[in-house]
Amino acid sequence: MRTHYCGEVNASHVDQIVTLCGWNHRRRDHGGVIFIDLRDREGLAQVVCDPDRPEMFRIAEDVRNEYVLKVTGKVRRRPAGTENPNLASGEIEILCHELEVLNAAVTPPFQLDEDNLSENVRLTHRVIDLRRPQMQKNLMLRYKVAMAFRRFLDEKGFIDIETPMLTKSTPEGARDYLVPSRVHPGQFFALPQSPQLFKQLLMVAGYDRYYQITKCFRDEDLRADRQPEFTQVDIETSFLTEEQITALMEEMIRSVFKTALAVELPNPFPRMTYAEAMGRYGSDKPDLRVTLELTEVTDTVADVAFKVFSGPATSGGRVAALRVPGGASLTRGEIDGYTEFVKIYGARGLAYIKVNDAAKPNEEGLQSPIVKNLHETALKTIIERTGAQSGDLIFFGADKTKIVNDALGALRTKLGHEKGYVNGEAWEPLWVVDFPMFEYDEENKRWSACHHPFTSPKDGHEALMATDPGSCLAKAYDLALNGWEMGGGSVRIHRADVQEKVFQALGIGPEEQQSKFGFLLDALKYGAPPHGGLAFGLDRIVTMMAGAESIRDVIAFPKTQRAQCLLTDAPSDVDEKQLRELHIRLRQKVETQVEVGKG
Repeated sequence: MRTHYCGEVNASHVDQIVTLCGWNHRRRDHGGVIFIDLRDREGLAQVVCDPDRPEMFRIAEDVRNEYVLKVTGKVRRRPAGTENPNLASGEIEILCHELEVLNAAVTPPFQLDEDNLSENVRLTHRVIDLRRPQMQKNLMLRYKVAMAFRRFLDEKGFIDIETPMLTKSTPEGARDYLVPSRVHPGQFFALPQSPQLFKQLLMVAGYDRYYQITKCFRDEDLRADRQPEFTQVDIETSFLTEEQITALMEEMIRSVFKTALAVELPNPFPRMTYAEAMGRYGSDKPDLRVTLELTEVTDTVADVAFKVFSGPATSGGRVAALRVPGGASLTRGEIDGYTEFVKIYGARGLAYIKVNDAAKPNEEGLQSPIVKNLHETALKTIIERTGAQSGDLIFFGADKTKIVNDALGALRTKLGHEKGYVNGEAWEPLWVVDFPMFEYDEENKRWSACHHPFTSPKDGHEALMATDPGSCLAKAYDLALNGWEMGGGSVRIHRADVQEKVFQALGIGPEEQQSKFGFLLDALKYGAPPHGGLAFGLDRIVTMMAGAESIRDVIAFPKTQRAQCLLTDAPSDVDEKQLRELHIRLRQKVETQVEVGKG
């Protein structure tokens, strides 16, 4: 029906007859001449309707927003001074010869160029929202990114293999979405949180290099960078070491950014151990654009009179300092605001010292309610370690290590971007390696796997799983970019004796092993190759590339933060017949009202 997309017509088509199809983005009547901005997925083209073609002009007079139109006309240059440099078609316009209304439209719920739309309105009318140029740009970028992944992996010999959507419920860190079986009453499938176990089975089956761009499902609390269903680029390979896997994936990410954004990422990506990342930045996905760093002062304040510091310092917690250059100019209101901010992460407060004179590490040169409770040796050491200068401010976190890391790590990022403590680089990737193998679950008084129980320990750390699980490191790696986790993975366990040691450390007995992971354990007996892999979050990567505020802006039909689809009104009730077929009876909440003073 058309010869070109609207956004493709340019000065090279002058004097040609073209046919365009699209939506009326805007209609302007300029006293006898009607201008129509015709829109399709590639952009806009200006159409000029002159009254010397009466039949066509009468149709143009009745055109309203979002009418679907077909336009045939001659391409000509716009009059000098009226060009639009913001449009690919900005040098030209179409002199309309024929105009056909392919479909009329009712008045849309909002204008496509309207600002300050609430997200609920956008998601309720998602079809209209998806017509907006920014959303079309985002989804086109998503397509380019996905194709860049596919092309790279195809060239490297990876095979796209689908894995099941209906599978067995296994413990993977979040609640499963369960699907009741009609054929097997009382039993359930689970939607996969990841294809982890199946991709390992494919390695055992000899498929050497696997990938899949696939949906995953996790029933967890949502936020801007989470969805109940999300898309990941899932990758697994055999006969490669940890260093070879990360090198290949790094090459892939550089290729994707160059193809989709024309951006050259650094080569090679820097690498940092998990312990160093947590110590310096309080995060395993630090934003390296922010120049602020944490400083360890736990040992320095162990003997001070200030119990807020000495308590955590002598009971296994952490006390860390965050130097803010020039921060002494922060107002009390700003400091109070940052204090409230860190409380989100469990911190009870935010101690600080204003450095008025760095040469005087005492009450004369330092300003803070806590200075009088810290001896001069501690104050001098804090000034030296942080490198504080006159006019600086030092924030402190003192609590359990996780709370301090979470609170000061988040504060570091917030301060950095709000107050300009950034290095100016657009993209700062980082490999974080040598993650802990286990973490202690205080609630259940047992060790749990930091990643999953099939992650391989570092060479030489196998014996630690029995003697000192907290010191055991894993062959695990994450790729961070600008404070976001792009993806992560690990080398897997392929030897039965090592797997048995992991299960013993986790307190998982033979019966539980067979119940939860029997099909994988049985497969590993038949000659499992050394293998490993990782998964990248496609939604997050595109969100970063697009500069969007939420991954919902790069997903065609996302869920809200309450895991609802406002467009289709899902989840929704189902009728009694469907429930009976699934052998399900809903429990009704019975409320008993008791009148006060009676009975």
